[in-house]
Amino acid sequence: MPSDHDASREAFFALHHGLPRQGPGSDATTRHLLSLAGPLPERPRVLDLGCGPGRSALLLAAEAGARVTAVDLHEPFLDELRTAAEARSLSASVNAVRADMGELPCPDGSFDLLWAEGSAYLIGFDTALRGWRRLLAPGGTLVLTHCSWTVGTPSGRARAFWADLLRTTAEDTRAARDAGYRVLGTVLLPDSDWDEYYGPLATHADAADLDRPGMAEAVADTRAEIALRRAHGGEYGYVGHVLRPVADGA
Repeated sequence: MPSDHDASREAFFALHHGLPRQGPGSDATTRHLLSLAGPLPERPRVLDLGCGPGRSALLLAAEAGARVTAVDLHEPFLDELRTAAEARSLSASVNAVRADMGELPCPDGSFDLLWAEGSAYLIGFDTALRGWRRLLAPGGTLVLTHCSWTVGTPSGRARAFWADLLRTTAEDTRAARDAGYRVLGTVLLPDSDWDEYYGPLATHADAADLDRPGMAEAVADTRAEIALRRAHGGEYGYVGHVLRPVADGA
């Protein structure tokens, strides 16, 4: 019999399967962040970290001509990406790989662009900055989106929900500089990027089978998160960070 933890995990993934995104974002934001990354080689080598079903990976392959290695630990998300890549005739440009973003078996200097929309929190912002830097080729760029406080004194309700997971954007920017990066740009994602994620997720929650083990709790958590955003969304947001190691662009 599966444990409560396993049931909760499976319910969470079931709720998220088939969504276009696994976090706030949009194709427009992906394109904007890409424009801030600067010139890329003709066939850039891109590593999409925590790719989920691969919305960004597909765009980077189609519009930047990239050879994308897309990694995630959840094989069903990778299957979704493979199916989508085949449907768009991008299978030759997108390689979906099951791997731990915290322990990547990639040689140093393997990629021109590292991409991580909404996934760095899984290993920690600072850990990601330190651990991923070695993967960049000279002149390479790291682009990631990360949630942070957008006000100096968030409400008690918002703090209670996010606990100690968030810092201010200024603190995250300082951490990037301390880790040896030059900040090429920071972009606060618009509210519409949250709607693009929460809209389909809320529809899934409304249609979920609450008799499935762990699903009632997963739906309740999802609805609480969406309600918090509606009430306190002005206090926190996802921010895109476009970074380059100082030695490559100081």
